[in-house]
Amino acid sequence: MKEGYVMSNNHEVEVVSTEHGEREHDHGKLPVILFFAGLALFIIAFVLHAGILKNTLFLFSMLLSGYHIIEEGVIDTITATKSKGKFTPNVHILMTLAAIGAMFIGDFQEGALLIVIFAGAHFLEEYAEGKSKREITNLLKMNPTEARLIKSDGTVELVEVASLSIGDQLKVLNGDQIPTDGVLVSGQSTVDESAINGESMPAEKTAGDEVFGSTINGNGSFVMEVTKDSKDTLFAKILQMVNQSQSNMTKTATKIQKIEPIYVKTVLILVPLFILAGYFFLGWDFRESFYRGMVFLTVASPCALAASAVPATLSAVSNLAKRGVLFKGGSYLSNLSDVQGIAFDKTGTLTEGKPKVTDAFFDDNHAAQKDKYIDVIVAMEKTANHPLADAILAHFEATTKLSVSVENELGKGLVGKFEEKTYRIGKPETFTNTPEQVKVLNEQYATEGKTVVYFSVDEEVVGLIAMMDVPNENAKGVIEYLKAQGVHTTMITGDSERTGQAVGKQLGMDEIVGNVLPENKAAIVEEQQEKYGIIAMLGDGVNDAPALVKADIGIAMGDGTDVAIDVADAVLMQNDLTKISYAHKVAKKLDKIVWQNIYFSLAVIILLVVLNIFGRMDLPLGVIAHEGSTILVILNGLRLLLPIKE
Repeated sequence: MKEGYVMSNNHEVEVVSTEHGEREHDHGKLPVILFFAGLALFIIAFVLHAGILKNTLFLFSMLLSGYHIIEEGVIDTITATKSKGKFTPNVHILMTLAAIGAMFIGDFQEGALLIVIFAGAHFLEEYAEGKSKREITNLLKMNPTEARLIKSDGTVELVEVASLSIGDQLKVLNGDQIPTDGVLVSGQSTVDESAINGESMPAEKTAGDEVFGSTINGNGSFVMEVTKDSKDTLFAKILQMVNQSQSNMTKTATKIQKIEPIYVKTVLILVPLFILAGYFFLGWDFRESFYRGMVFLTVASPCALAASAVPATLSAVSNLAKRGVLFKGGSYLSNLSDVQGIAFDKTGTLTEGKPKVTDAFFDDNHAAQKDKYIDVIVAMEKTANHPLADAILAHFEATTKLSVSVENELGKGLVGKFEEKTYRIGKPETFTNTPEQVKVLNEQYATEGKTVVYFSVDEEVVGLIAMMDVPNENAKGVIEYLKAQGVHTTMITGDSERTGQAVGKQLGMDEIVGNVLPENKAAIVEEQQEKYGIIAMLGDGVNDAPALVKADIGIAMGDGTDVAIDVADAVLMQNDLTKISYAHKVAKKLDKIVWQNIYFSLAVIILLVVLNIFGRMDLPLGVIAHEGSTILVILNGLRLLLPIKE
């Protein structure tokens, strides 16, 4: 049964099934109350002497304790049968028939015991499965419902978030939940954005900064302007993505769900054949044959098998969500365990996405003027609006604040006048009077994929600055991990082949493809799929969108951008590459646990059936062993909620 979360207008959450048109039953506390009432009747009946009253109490014990079991067995079977146009029974119908069968031959106590134990185990299973969903349910409940709207007369009114329009101004007080996405207009504060990006440290916010709905304001207060409709906020997109993860299970889970009704029908056919075989060929009397048939009906039920994959998958998805890795479904996470190759966009994925100064050189003949030159360079770059200028200003710190007259001359670069001297910062090819040592360094840095600019005084080059979009500090370790796992790594970049090779060699990439236009990245991913098999693609979710869609698993690195969430199968809410290796470990463990559960479930069923044939199994023991195996399978899957060693 596939499930998903639906939000009503008041943000209450209910779980619905998307297969067969069924709805997951939620009767509130009634089934629990009835279960304990039935259990009490069972205990009373157990101590009574044999008689009509004893059997009547066992009957009512079965009806009360098994209320939800019988209802789901009968009603869901009828509903699914009508929906699919063919007989589609479920596990609960097997238990109901087994209990009725036991009572039919006069074993009221064993029939009631079967239902009491099965119902009790069923509650435990629901609780266990709920642990892996509870965190996501809480996430849904975090969706804000009210906002403080600043009206045209300056007064503040509490309104529904759904009624807000783009351009509205809102007041956000200290400790408030930010109602929707927007921009700070005035005020300042710190904001807990962990619900969005998993970052534990609050982010400082001032006028002009973006804020996101459902994040929590700190001690300050501010006025913000609404920039998105409530249904289009980043948090709403995260909820949509999480919702998809609930209805998109692994291939194994989906196969089990499809096989379950076939398996149940097979058991229903085998039970009468088993009874007849016992009576005619094994020498059992009718009562024993029928009793053994009811035991067979119970122990052959695929409860544990049905629980082998779904709880484990939900636990794995929940584990990753807590660490800022959102998967749109278990199928994508499952694919990650079998991935044969991963293609990486370079800029912003394997690298930090912005240049940094890596080397600076000043001619020995001008060493005494170095501090003055740095002051001039800082003064000149402060007038520029360019990533290279930002890198230079981040690297150099002026000792004296100078007032330099600066112009940006086409074909020359920045030209400044100070104390009757002309200073220039520009591309190497625009200079003619260059010392040999500077030329040698330029060639060396260019080979390393670095961007070089010269600095001259009166057209005499006295120094150079080399910059580069440096590798992400975690990239090399992640690439080493993937290669150790036998995963082929490819770097795709629009930069020159020389720059790509320089960065790729630092990281130890298996393959580097340079000079690639954004529209051609998808074709490269397709080539990789033909060559290696299952391919994942990591990119920033904007210009890499076609490649992310083409890949078997598209993973967006986007600091939680809504564009990334829209196009990708998985999103790293922070640009932390280590989460890729963590997700791969979780995926491998998920695959291992699911198959452990399947083999264990089948082994228990076979063992119990064989013991029943040889007369070594009675109904109570069969129920305990059968339900015990189901609970063990559930608990084994829940291990994926625990952090995995990195």
